[in-house]
Amino acid sequence: MTDSFTTQLQNISPGSLAIVGVPYDEQSTFLTGCAQAPELIIEAYHSPSSNYFTELGYDLKDDMAISFLGNLPISEYFDIEKGIAEVLRAGGRTFSIGGDHSITYPIMKAQAQKYDKLCILQLDAHGDLYQDFEGNPYSHACPFARIMEDGLVDKLVQVGNRTLSKHQREQAKRFGVEIIEMKDWKPGQELGLSGPLYISLDLDVLDPAFAPGISHYEPGGMSPRDVISIIHQIDVPIVGADIVEYNPTRDINGMTAMVAARFMKEMIGKILS
Repeated sequence: MTDSFTTQLQNISPGSLAIVGVPYDEQSTFLTGCAQAPELIIEAYHSPSSNYFTELGYDLKDDMAISFLGNLPISEYFDIEKGIAEVLRAGGRTFSIGGDHSITYPIMKAQAQKYDKLCILQLDAHGDLYQDFEGNPYSHACPFARIMEDGLVDKLVQVGNRTLSKHQREQAKRFGVEIIEMKDWKPGQELGLSGPLYISLDLDVLDPAFAPGISHYEPGGMSPRDVISIIHQIDVPIVGADIVEYNPTRDINGMTAMVAARFMKEMIGKILS
């Protein structure tokens, strides 16, 4: 741990929500850049062009239940698990930002040590269920295969998928994944979630028209309103979350960072309320 992260960690109070940057993109398959995301999402979160109220009326400004811990120091992949575990042992909950989607596997290894019968809601254009991708079992195309293989959660619900290959369909059947593909999803649809719930939000669930700052453009996705509506309809306890796959090298005028920050505010408000 760096001194700054360790110092901030000492200020965690039981039940608080720790915002943790995860500057990691070494498992990306197409483009890198996601390691640069945490600072830019935080900058957008605090942008004077907006405010700290959620749409449901929760005021996030100066909320003592929110702690900004800065970036995890990462020298190798499973340092992510160690850092998240430190926060959880201190009594906090985690909201991780930045990085490619591979970070969710070590995060869930830590979460599963604290919570039983976890459910994950994965909002994503991709299933990320490959057994391995180009020989790499830790690729950002594989984290949910690892999570299910290790029995870290009881239920995985994927929404927004529009890239399922034959192999991934077989994997989904193998692991009992509940999938609502984008072609089948309708606003207000019941998602069958249970608690404790962890939310993993890959920004490429959005149509690239709304989020140019992502590595993998998959047309035919959701709008920001669709995602916010899903967040608002959740009615089970949320114990943690991540927002991943923001790639600033592809963004236009910080547009995608602002979308990520809005999602972050709505999710934090939902967690704390």
